[in-house]
Amino acid sequence: MREIVLDTETTGLEPADGHRIVEIGGVELYNHMPTGRTFHQYINPERPMPEEAFAVHGLGDDFLRDKPLFADIGMKFIEFVGDAKLVIHNAAFDMKFLNWELRACRLEPLPMARAIDTLAIARQKFPGAPASLDALCRRFGIDNAARTLHGALLDSEILAEVYLELIGGRQPDFALAADPRAAQAASGDAGQARWRPAPRPRPLPPRLTEAERTAHEAFVAAMGDKALWAR
Repeated sequence: MREIVLDTETTGLEPADGHRIVEIGGVELYNHMPTGRTFHQYINPERPMPEEAFAVHGLGDDFLRDKPLFADIGMKFIEFVGDAKLVIHNAAFDMKFLNWELRACRLEPLPMARAIDTLAIARQKFPGAPASLDALCRRFGIDNAARTLHGALLDSEILAEVYLELIGGRQPDFALAADPRAAQAASGDAGQARWRPAPRPRPLPPRLTEAERTAHEAFVAAMGDKALWAR
C-alpha cells in the first residue's frame, strides 16, 4: 500500500481570498514504511507575503520571487502523488488549497476521499487532548527540535512519524514484501523469510510519572512481605 504524507505552506487561510500555496512537501510510505522518496517544491505565489504568514514559515517575497509557479510544477506533483492515499494533518485545509491550484491549472482535483486526516485520528484516539503536530510529537516522544518554523518537507517527515505512531507504531504488513516469493528468494531460504524487526532508533521515553511510581510502591508495601510483587 502506497501513501504520501503531505504538507503545504500558504500565504493565508483562504484561496478564495487570493491566498496561494508557497511550499509543498511530501514523503512516500510503502506498507507504512518510509521509502526515502520525497517531493519538495517552493512556489512563487504571484502576490505579496502577509506578515502573519511570514511569521509562521519565514518564506518572504525575495526568496520566492524566482521560484516556479504552481502551473509549472502541478503535473510533476500529480505524477509523484499518483493514486496513493494522502496523509495530511487537518486535511481539509491542504486539500482546499491543492485543489484550488489544480483547478486553476485545469488539472484534475484530488478527491477528498483519498485523504487520511491525522488530526481527526488524533482527536478520536485522544479526545479532549491537544492534537497539534507539536503536541503529538510530545506525546509520542518524537524529536521536533528542528521545527523552529513551519516547513512543508520537515513537517511531512515529522508527520510521517506521528502517523505511524497513531496507527500503532512502525508495523508494516505481515507479508513483509509485495511478493512473498521475492523475499524468500532474496534471503536464499525457500522455507521462510529471514526478516527480523530492528530496534527503535530512539527508545520510547517512560510514561510513568514520579507520582505514579511513588503511589505504586506504597500500594505494594501495604500488601506486606508475602505480596507477589515483593518477591
